[in-house]
Amino acid sequence: MGISRTLRSPTGHQEVTRQSRPPLALTWPAAIAVLFLALPLVAVLLRVPWGSLGEILTREQTIEALLLSLGTAMLATIVCMLIGIPLAWWLDWLGRSPGSLSYRLVRALVLIPLVLPPVVGGVALLMLLGRRGVLGGPVYDLTGLSVPFTTAAVVVAQSFVALPFLVLAVEGALRSIDRNLDEVALDLGATPAQAFLLVVLPIIRPAVLSGAVLCFARALGEFGATITLAGNLPGVTQTMPIATYTTMQTDPDSAITLSLILLLVAVGILISLRDRWTRGVFG
Repeated sequence: MGISRTLRSPTGHQEVTRQSRPPLALTWPAAIAVLFLALPLVAVLLRVPWGSLGEILTREQTIEALLLSLGTAMLATIVCMLIGIPLAWWLDWLGRSPGSLSYRLVRALVLIPLVLPPVVGGVALLMLLGRRGVLGGPVYDLTGLSVPFTTAAVVVAQSFVALPFLVLAVEGALRSIDRNLDEVALDLGATPAQAFLLVVLPIIRPAVLSGAVLCFARALGEFGATITLAGNLPGVTQTMPIATYTTMQTDPDSAITLSLILLLVAVGILISLRDRWTRGVFG
């Protein structure tokens, strides 16, 4: 059992009772959870073909998939920032009215990509943007342009699944700041756009940066929606996750190496997300 101790104020009054260590009944399940998360990653490291690592990394297919993933994830992050920051501001504005139905509906839409199976998201995007889609059909008939199975489709799919990470991060930051600041700016003659850009945005910049990094990470690792909407065309739509999946069926060593690359990128992202950026982001 944990050892309890009582903290007292300088006046001698009892204030807080705190356990010096977690109870044993919770320690074992927590340890199992840590192992459950850590052991698969350790298994990847143990199975990496270190002897042929250089040869696999320098293959044309690997370089193409990596560059495509990095490029499309960056573009998706930019798209999410351009539309996600205004959406977060709008959500914060709607949320100022207690019990706002509009706020609940819009926020539910923002959350849907987080709980929706990625393949279903890809099917939904295909039904919208395909050659016979609700929007893509008329566009294709008029212009002959089609989004599916192009690099643009990769960016669209990544943006769809990654957008909530940015919106929730920025919205959480907007809820935590003193909104009297932008009202003062308005009283001093600033326009609403100037008040947001010059007063509010600098304050929430850490949340915007952390949301953008999380958005990039989610876009980089996207698989289901991407392969459904964009397919698996080497050099065009074959991202690292798709290349890893397809390679696993014929060359497990190469698939493990590609997994290692994605793992290292994920670790790098976690290191970049310092506590001062992430604390309270999704509160």
